[in-house]
Amino acid sequence: MIGGERTDRGGNRYDCTIGQTGPAACSARASCAPMDILDLRYLAVTASAMSLTRAAEMLGLNASTISRRITRVEDELGVTLFERGRSGLRLTEAGRFMMIHVQRSLDDIEALIRAGQNNGHGLTGKVRLGVRLPPIGELLRSLLGAWRVAASDVDLIVYEMNDHELRAAIAERRLDVAFVPRHALWPKATSMPAYREALVAALPSVHPLSARPAVTWELLRDEVVLTQEWEGSHTALEFFASFLGSGVRFSAHPASKQTVLGLVAAGYGVTLATASQGTVGIPGVTYVPIAEQNAWVMVDLVWAADREEPVVGRFVAFIRDEARSRGLG
Repeated sequence: MIGGERTDRGGNRYDCTIGQTGPAACSARASCAPMDILDLRYLAVTASAMSLTRAAEMLGLNASTISRRITRVEDELGVTLFERGRSGLRLTEAGRFMMIHVQRSLDDIEALIRAGQNNGHGLTGKVRLGVRLPPIGELLRSLLGAWRVAASDVDLIVYEMNDHELRAAIAERRLDVAFVPRHALWPKATSMPAYREALVAALPSVHPLSARPAVTWELLRDEVVLTQEWEGSHTALEFFASFLGSGVRFSAHPASKQTVLGLVAAGYGVTLATASQGTVGIPGVTYVPIAEQNAWVMVDLVWAADREEPVVGRFVAFIRDEARSRGLG
């Protein structure tokens, strides 16, 4: 059995042992009920109204119900909170002290409820976003900028990774979502079109083709084409080959795009880049448009199909709607 003996404001003792049976237990049961949130609310409203009748009207209850709840709290605390008189109620010294804590408790509970509701609707929280291409281009930058305005209370953390790292991070729940070039998607990935970007040729500034207003796949086939290639992944090389055909001399490097562009500047070859990557100046590199209808890359938004976080679902829905409205997909 749990509980024990209590003393009310009058100094009378009664047994609150849980599990006790018989008349003694029944007579004390109302006094033994623990204080709850409703009690705190009734105390706060009554202290504001300073009248049981007015408090009852505000709460939509009978005055006798509120009086019983207040009396029960006073008995549990062992102090008198209100002095009752013909002119109404008046807080005692103990009552004024208690009301400070009552209001703080109600404020904390309200904040807890609000936080839970916001999180449940995806209004707060965190989105961990993986990217293969940095968000420096207008298309992705504008999408993320619109999300920031629409979800200002949601933290967005961006991780730049290669293809293998993105796939593993999504599977292992280290990322919530990722923007992945379509040619790098893995089998059975849950994805949707997000946007597409034009491709440009990145050439050494001293290369004869750099002076042209545009180049074609045919003009690039005779060049050494630099690509990124990671152990077990040939997606970039295969993607480039889908445009340039067989017989092209590729030079693969397990390095960042910036490093590959540095090799272009040093004269080791040429490469393909997105239009957004072409906005970042690399000394010794010239970006030339490619005059081909298929010179673009599609980028998809990827996520784990069984993700249940409301804020992740909200992000996915937002990108989907934005991409459709802008005709980016």
